[in-house]
Amino acid sequence: MELSPMRFGDFVWPHNPRIYEIEYNRRIVCHKVPFGLYALSDMGRDQRILRGEGEFVGEKAYEEFKKLAAMFFSDKPRILVHPIWQSAPAWFVSLKLRQEPRKDYVSYEFEFWECFEGYELSAKAMLSAAAGATETETVAQKTTYTLKSGDTLWGLARANGLTLSQLLALNPQIKNPNIYYVGDVIRLS
Repeated sequence: MELSPMRFGDFVWPHNPRIYEIEYNRRIVCHKVPFGLYALSDMGRDQRILRGEGEFVGEKAYEEFKKLAAMFFSDKPRILVHPIWQSAPAWFVSLKLRQEPRKDYVSYEFEFWECFEGYELSAKAMLSAAAGATETETVAQKTTYTLKSGDTLWGLARANGLTLSQLLALNPQIKNPNIYYVGDVIRLS
């Protein structure tokens, strides 16, 4: 089975990283109770973490690495599309060279952290309403929307008073709700 290429924002890996691991964590807090007992509380899940390592090989290996390194300096999360991992907005947290780079070979390590946009989306919606939407037209007034870097289908549905299922029903061209790209046009009504 051939896997689709990994993407982060506008960067597409020429071939998928050689090794990767996906880490899921849940935060559990221990509360002390009198007489030496305790109670555990589930504080919810932490961000998913994708770590890995790979190589760029060939005539333009170092050029590919420089393009990836440029993505690290983004000041906002981007959509991370991994062939196995559910697509999600993520921060590019770490990029390390494993040896002195050569023009035709670069070995590297990386780390991405999934981000939760729920808090940010609420703040944006309130700020747009308070500002009278002078800077940009509010999403709710549009019948279509062109996806930008950092957008999620869930966030777009929520901002327009739809459930994700309703948004997907309006957009039968979306076969997998975890795979979508910057520039895709989404119907909102």
